[in-house]
Amino acid sequence: MNDRKPNLAPSAHAATHPDRPAVITSSGQVVTFAELEARSCRLAQALFAHGLRSGDHVAVLLPNDHRTHEVVWGLQRSGLYYTVVNTHLAAEEAAYIINDCGARVLITSSNLATLPTELVPLTPDIGLRLILGDAPTPDHRSYDDFVSAHPPDPLTDEQEGSAMLYSSGTTGRPKGIRRPLTGQPFGTDAILAPMLSGLMGFAEGDAYLSPAPLYHSAPLVWSMTVHRMGGTVVVMERFDPALCLTLIEAHRVTHAQFVPTMFVRLLKLDDDTRTAHDLSSLRSVVHAAAPCAPEVKRRMIEWWGPVIHEYYSGTEGGGMTWIGSEQWLAHPGSVGPAIWGVLHICDDDGNEVATGEDGVVWFGGRDNAFEYNNDPEKTRQTFNERGWSTLWDVGHVDADGYLYLTDRKLFMIVSGGVNIYPQEIEDVLALHPAVADVAVFGVPEPEMGEEVKAVVQPAPGTTAGPELATEILSYCREHLSHYKCPRTVDFTDELPRGENGKLYKKALRDAYWANSAPQAG
Repeated sequence: MNDRKPNLAPSAHAATHPDRPAVITSSGQVVTFAELEARSCRLAQALFAHGLRSGDHVAVLLPNDHRTHEVVWGLQRSGLYYTVVNTHLAAEEAAYIINDCGARVLITSSNLATLPTELVPLTPDIGLRLILGDAPTPDHRSYDDFVSAHPPDPLTDEQEGSAMLYSSGTTGRPKGIRRPLTGQPFGTDAILAPMLSGLMGFAEGDAYLSPAPLYHSAPLVWSMTVHRMGGTVVVMERFDPALCLTLIEAHRVTHAQFVPTMFVRLLKLDDDTRTAHDLSSLRSVVHAAAPCAPEVKRRMIEWWGPVIHEYYSGTEGGGMTWIGSEQWLAHPGSVGPAIWGVLHICDDDGNEVATGEDGVVWFGGRDNAFEYNNDPEKTRQTFNERGWSTLWDVGHVDADGYLYLTDRKLFMIVSGGVNIYPQEIEDVLALHPAVADVAVFGVPEPEMGEEVKAVVQPAPGTTAGPELATEILSYCREHLSHYKCPRTVDFTDELPRGENGKLYKKALRDAYWANSAPQAG
């Protein structure tokens, strides 16, 4: 008996609404469901003819454009593993992921300048290099020529594949998160569909704005789920706050997903720009991936209304919390109660702590089969003997079961035996008008062990120097206990923040610690 649920595959919508846009880019390119279906089927057929079978691996290195979804859908419907690689990585960094994931095929684009060519000698195990656009070297084959000879029809035995995406690497080299293939028919794997329809009210024909790079887990998986449900994905090639408002109005966007840095940039638009657009079509907006300063979130709710939701989870999928606007206003700063899995807050010895006490956040109660590719030790450290898993975030729950995140355990500062959490300080300083971005971490201090350091990226038109540092420190002391405030402020032209909103401050912190190390001899 065929138990396929046709509404969970974009194929069904290609049959019933072939001319409905599946993808609209911010530059105006449109891909209909019929085109998405035909193009993804051609790729599936071509790779099958080339010898790829369920469980084989393909790496994807593409910009946010109108071709990305046809590629990932071609791989998803072929029962393949696929890894979408960050296009902003240096060649050596991208090569590490491509080699580590075990890809046999690399699909890339001539729009990525010299990166495809630079990768050739660094990825010797790639047997087939397909490129959208002009092939820069004889090592690359034209993607369009490769697929053109194959029919736009589904494979005889379509099975669900799986994205094997890599962690952001905020605390070390990125690791691939690998799950076993289900072997289920294509059209049955849509774990986020109940959330989109139930918690966010998404329905067939709605429009979803995807402003972040598709090489990140949430933008990729959420946008593909929208396609499974018959919705249109409005893809931004790159985030621009004013253009974002224009797209919401022009395409009557109903749903969207952001990261907090995008909220900050939207709030910093001038009043005329912010009020010039009709945003009344928005019914549900979600944000995640990085902590959001409470004042930033409060101002977004005041502007857009109680349509803003937040979740806490990870690509690993051990569990998830969820909180709507009304809940958040009653529990400001919380990321909500658990909706997947059971929350446990534990001390360093694995014992659960009292309500309101900080500890490491663990999730249990779910069958969460995954491993970090080629890293059994990291996999082992992520699970405890009870089968609970953690992302090594620190937080606490209140009496109502709402989770409040404090910070990453790695970045907790211990000064004179007192725990200080940088995120709280960053949330305050981010709202200073002269601060474009800020990173806070501990640096060595002989007497106290560590002291608080702030590294600030000044806002455009602002002059870095001692006067600004004094102003920033005074501002911090007005809003926080003095022991939490930075002792010193340094300035930098740009902080290492990814387009996923995450701040990669390990290298910053490590440099200060390395410079303080005793010199040999």
